[in-house]
Amino acid sequence: MPITIIGAGAIGGVIGAYLIRNGEGVVFVDRDEAHINAINENGLTIQLKNEAFTVEAKAFTPEKFIASHPYVDAVFLAVKAQHTKEAIEPFEPLMKQDSFVVSFQNGLCEYDIAEVVGAERTVGCFVNLFADYIEPGRIEYGGVGSLFIGEINGTVSERVTDLRDRLQCWGEAKETENIFGYLWSKLAYGAMLTATATTNNEIADFFENPQFHGVLNALGTEVLKVAEKQGVVPEPFDDWNPALLYPQKNEQKLQQSYFQLAKRLRGYTKTRSGIWRDLAVRKRKTEVPQHLNPIIRIGEEHGLELPITCRLLSIIQDIETGQREMGMDNIRELESLMQESEIS
Repeated sequence: MPITIIGAGAIGGVIGAYLIRNGEGVVFVDRDEAHINAINENGLTIQLKNEAFTVEAKAFTPEKFIASHPYVDAVFLAVKAQHTKEAIEPFEPLMKQDSFVVSFQNGLCEYDIAEVVGAERTVGCFVNLFADYIEPGRIEYGGVGSLFIGEINGTVSERVTDLRDRLQCWGEAKETENIFGYLWSKLAYGAMLTATATTNNEIADFFENPQFHGVLNALGTEVLKVAEKQGVVPEPFDDWNPALLYPQKNEQKLQQSYFQLAKRLRGYTKTRSGIWRDLAVRKRKTEVPQHLNPIIRIGEEHGLELPITCRLLSIIQDIETGQREMGMDNIRELESLMQESEIS
């Protein structure tokens, strides 16, 4: 079954390149014409810490792909969360009865995809890898993490097992019956990373310094409380174990896990988040509202107030619009609000 990857940036580019190198039939689709042209002319280069490799690949803009392809089989959607529906809607008419879409994204994009193509044609995916689009035709792959595939109805299907096997060429991809457990766990972890993106400090600076653990704990706890109300059991991954924070915080083990996270992050060539890069380098809006607004909305439905999460969202939006500078003052503001709210 050929794979169409919509979004040839950091995640889509890395996953696709490894699949191509393993002999899989992969086609890239992306709106960035310079990137598409570079891939078609010179291939896609993945820059690792100590080496690089280039694969030959076919790449199209969405319009050219749709005009030249009568159908799609497996679709890997790897666009920013805010572009989910607009990216997948033009491809829905090309989908056959057994075609499906896998969300290689951050957030709860599976719900948006299901609204367009149907829940039965939507596959959940949790992916935690550190990569950046550097320039047309070139992606920096800065750190390997975990990848889990699962049906959104909590079952393990033949297509999930097949995807797991095919993705072994990238790394240790696994199947799961609790895909939303991983997605909500990453939402909690991602809220912490978002806070680091309001500064120019590296992510590891926050995890290895106990001074910042309070604000990290506050953000993670708010998200995990909402997950609990949803009946979701968050899963651990890559040295992040949400059960150490909530519902019963184990201060000593949690701190040790943060130190271990910092050690892991220090080994990556990518030291800051993609959100930081969007704000500081690419000067564009982030996908943070699409990550945090659903959490806030669901929390409100359950009668939960999320003051730290709401303020973090406001800070990010102020930075996006130029009304606020990046810096440690943003963390101090969150810490002050945390103390006022008696959250720790």
